[in-house]
Amino acid sequence: MVDEHYDPLDNDAIVLEEEPDEEGTSVYEHHRLKADQGQKPMRIDKFLMEHLCNTSRNRLQQAAAQDFILVNGKPVKSSYKVKPLDEIVILLDRPKYENDIIPEDIPLNIVYEDKDLLVINKPAGLVVHPGCGNYTGTLVNAIAWHLKDDPTYDPNDPTVGLVHRIDKDTSGLLVVAKNADAKTHLGKQFFNKTTKRLYNALVWGSFTEETGRIEGNIARHPKDRMQMAVFPADSEIGKHAVTHYRVLENLSYVSWVECRLETGRTHQIRVHMKHIGHTLFNDERYGGHEILRGTQFSKYKQFIANCFETCPRQALHARTLGFVHPTTGEEMYFTSEIPDDMNALLTRWRNYIANRE
Repeated sequence: MVDEHYDPLDNDAIVLEEEPDEEGTSVYEHHRLKADQGQKPMRIDKFLMEHLCNTSRNRLQQAAAQDFILVNGKPVKSSYKVKPLDEIVILLDRPKYENDIIPEDIPLNIVYEDKDLLVINKPAGLVVHPGCGNYTGTLVNAIAWHLKDDPTYDPNDPTVGLVHRIDKDTSGLLVVAKNADAKTHLGKQFFNKTTKRLYNALVWGSFTEETGRIEGNIARHPKDRMQMAVFPADSEIGKHAVTHYRVLENLSYVSWVECRLETGRTHQIRVHMKHIGHTLFNDERYGGHEILRGTQFSKYKQFIANCFETCPRQALHARTLGFVHPTTGEEMYFTSEIPDDMNALLTRWRNYIANRE
């Protein structure tokens, strides 16, 4: 149940266990991962390179040589081939930075709530989960505050909480489980691809076809660890990913599109759209903050600068979310309005087209 924007790096502080090794010294759990059911055989050092940040293959190989990488409870060497549903634990001989989630009074836009779950409309700019330099001020801290008087909810318990994630600068809907049964039930729906998730995005360029399907494995970029990249669907690199798109409005040098996720991988829409030549508007990480279509006239450059100022983030919004309620079995479907910054951006482009004609 990996969300388009899920990164195990952001979730590697769930458990801190201390256990003595054979010489009596202590080792500490730093990372715990589980291979997908469809995982193809892959060297474990290569697998971990795709799932962890701020590390290197050499460091992983050294860890394996010291018996610090366990698979299903047993040490393995770096040449071990990861298999479906393998439980992988990385140990180190020093404690990791403790990162307990502390409740913080941060406003939440709660769309729906009952005893089992929350549906939240996240604003752009809010980090979802502590990690990689963002240890406070996140959505998870806000949820902890909202549920601080609920004795059954522990924000540091990985069996409850976020079921999926979206990026800091993406706005839109998320579902949160209040108990373990709800998270298990919802997580299976994401894994089995039965949830309904539609995103709206403004992307560079116009399309020749009104609808399309993008298929390509997604893994970390081999040269830029902050980016994801697309690899052939039949390769052993990365995880299988499929995005369906539909063009809603052609605005000359940009297009307003709807994207439907068949799978949920880190940065899936962002990297898939770039892969087909339609980078998200103002997506700085993937080059969308440059002028990728249009003219070199100073008036047009100023117009684009004004657009970037109007919507100072990637123009991506998780607009709809559908799933089956984990207790009642009811079909739940939620829709959120396009946020003000993206609406203002669309208005600018529509006015530009109208005035040009």
